[in-house]
Amino acid sequence: MLKSFRYFLLPFALIYGMVVWLRNKLFDWRILRSAQFNFPLICIGNLATGGTGKTPMTEWIVTRLKAEYRLAILSRGYKRRTKGFAIANETTTAIEIGDEPMQFHLKFPEVTVAVGEERLVAIPQILYQKPDTQAIILDDAFQHRAVDAGLKVLLTDYHNLYTRDVLFPAGDLRDIRISSKRADIIIVTKCPDTFQDEQRKRLELELRPLPTQHCFFTKITYDIPYHLFNGSSFSIDQETEVLLVCGIANPKHLKDHLNGKVKSYEMIRYADHHIFNISDLEDIMQQFKKLNGKKKIIITTEKDAVRLHKFKSELEGFPIYVIPITHTFLFGEEAAFLSMIKTFIARYPEGAKN
Repeated sequence: MLKSFRYFLLPFALIYGMVVWLRNKLFDWRILRSAQFNFPLICIGNLATGGTGKTPMTEWIVTRLKAEYRLAILSRGYKRRTKGFAIANETTTAIEIGDEPMQFHLKFPEVTVAVGEERLVAIPQILYQKPDTQAIILDDAFQHRAVDAGLKVLLTDYHNLYTRDVLFPAGDLRDIRISSKRADIIIVTKCPDTFQDEQRKRLELELRPLPTQHCFFTKITYDIPYHLFNGSSFSIDQETEVLLVCGIANPKHLKDHLNGKVKSYEMIRYADHHIFNISDLEDIMQQFKKLNGKKKIIITTEKDAVRLHKFKSELEGFPIYVIPITHTFLFGEEAAFLSMIKTFIARYPEGAKN
């Protein structure tokens, strides 16, 4: 639903939409060219400005493919303080490649994680430096039409479907709705636990996928928190008091999860991709000390954890835990989605031989 103050921004959204429409048409008319590679490129993206679950979807795919294929993940490295192409190594930091690529690198050290603003340039560099790569996942690349990925996966939040949203700055869309027709797969994420088949049918009628497009539905699942530094697990319960520290686009689902699991929680919220500093740490520690319970912990997200990890000495002794997040496919369709990805990769035998 459009917030009242955003109505005043509709003229700007109209201008923005005209620019986006024209840009897309220039690609459609082949005045601007999209490069195609004889290699399996899997694009994960959305039409909105964050918050649809792109990072956990990329991780979901990598987790299930990494034992069978030699994978690479390519991201632009949003809010990093470097430029150009780079491949993560043992000394890489989140400042150098961005928090989400760093999260991928820490979780999947056996997977090539690269960053580069110009994906058209970065893809050949990955294949040159890592010639055994068999598939590349393009993180947040749906709007990057200079490269035409062979498989495009479009995510949309159940609570903010692109069919009900408007263009930035009046809404959250950064691309026009009709761009959804470029996707091969549409996934409605963050569905409620009570989501039923009747709701699924209604949403499919609303999304109106093409006959060639496949729709899936997922919900968010949180796992047992693990310690930021030593990896030990911690089971939260009705006696746990939590200080939630997060700098993500939409913490609503995490707050809802904690509401039903813990005694109480306080939240310190930062802007998306916030770079933590010593002053922030002092605030966190002071707020934590104000909690009165005997069983109290700090919980943060996986994205925030990669930016807090460098403060190990400052946070020594504080019970700071990371809560993992993943997608759970509804209606038993996990195998069908995974099969589509493997079938796509198998179309490129040259890539599989690399």
